[in-house]
Amino acid sequence: MITTVNFIFAVAVGAFLVGVVRNLTTHRRAIHPVFELFDPVPYGLVPREQLNAARPGPPPPALRLKEMQAIADSAWEGDWRQAAAYAAGAGQDWDECWSRQELLLEIACSGDTWLEEWRMAQPGNCAAATVEAQLLLHRAWEIRGSEYASRVPADRMARFKELLPAAFEAARRAALLDAHDPGPWVVMITAARAMGYSPERFGPLWEELTARAPHHYTGHWQAMQYWCAKWSGSDQLMLDFTAHAVRHAPPGSALPGIHLHALEELEKRPGAAALLASPAARAPLDTVARALHDVPDDDERLPRLRHLLAHHLLLAGRHDAALEQFRRIGPWCGAAPWTRHPDPAAAFDDARSIAARNSGLNHGR
Repeated sequence: MITTVNFIFAVAVGAFLVGVVRNLTTHRRAIHPVFELFDPVPYGLVPREQLNAARPGPPPPALRLKEMQAIADSAWEGDWRQAAAYAAGAGQDWDECWSRQELLLEIACSGDTWLEEWRMAQPGNCAAATVEAQLLLHRAWEIRGSEYASRVPADRMARFKELLPAAFEAARRAALLDAHDPGPWVVMITAARAMGYSPERFGPLWEELTARAPHHYTGHWQAMQYWCAKWSGSDQLMLDFTAHAVRHAPPGSALPGIHLHALEELEKRPGAAALLASPAARAPLDTVARALHDVPDDDERLPRLRHLLAHHLLLAGRHDAALEQFRRIGPWCGAAPWTRHPDPAAAFDDARSIAARNSGLNHGR
């Protein structure tokens, strides 16, 4: 979970910055040896020796880790009750429900006998049925892999498409168990995207999801994927979708961060550089930054979003705003975009040095 060296500091940052940021790790010492002179501390940044590329942000509290391990151990020992209580404990906080179900999915991926027993013991439990549908979808996607469709072998793609209807149907049945729970609809829109649903067929599913949870984070992420160019939409449709999400997100929600994922999609797409630099892509960044400022610090999505925000603010030439994000990130650099480089800590360090050296703080020195 993404310069002002002597006279270079004063040059325009458009194409130059894009090129520098994307090649920082490879050319760091060969082209920019003066980076070694950068002292991050006066800019409110942690010392270089404290950088930690092992994680995107601070680890969860020890009690949280202990709880997660206890749930996993109990499930693998054949007792589903602790998992069921954990799922129920989220109440109708639908983002939290989904987060807890994702943990249960991870546990089920390493052994799902407990899930089968839970389904038999509580056939009317929507959470159990949703995790089952998630597992079917996960297994299908494991066969497909994460490559672009053109790179997936035909036999794997065929098997993937064979398995999708079963996952969709399992989610549809789960939805019948709780009229209020949006979780099954998240599974359905994910499967529908992979099944190539037309907008006319996808739209009603999306309406059902948002009728239950208008600001569901993962639901929006999956829908953003549907509207991107590599699936059923276009670059512009994807940006329109995320701009709407940014405008309508409630205070304290991480939902505006969805726009940052859209920018990541544009970065991956050859030929999308002009759109990535357009007002449609960059204008929401300040709004996203203000929104993330109000997200609770313990939101597990926040660290990865801050890394993406710092990266894209830097590309947009918003150095003071980027510097503020680097301060908030602290020593953690184990996230995209830095992890796309052989040395994430070096890429992160160079990016924050660009922000600092071009910031108003540096100009006042």
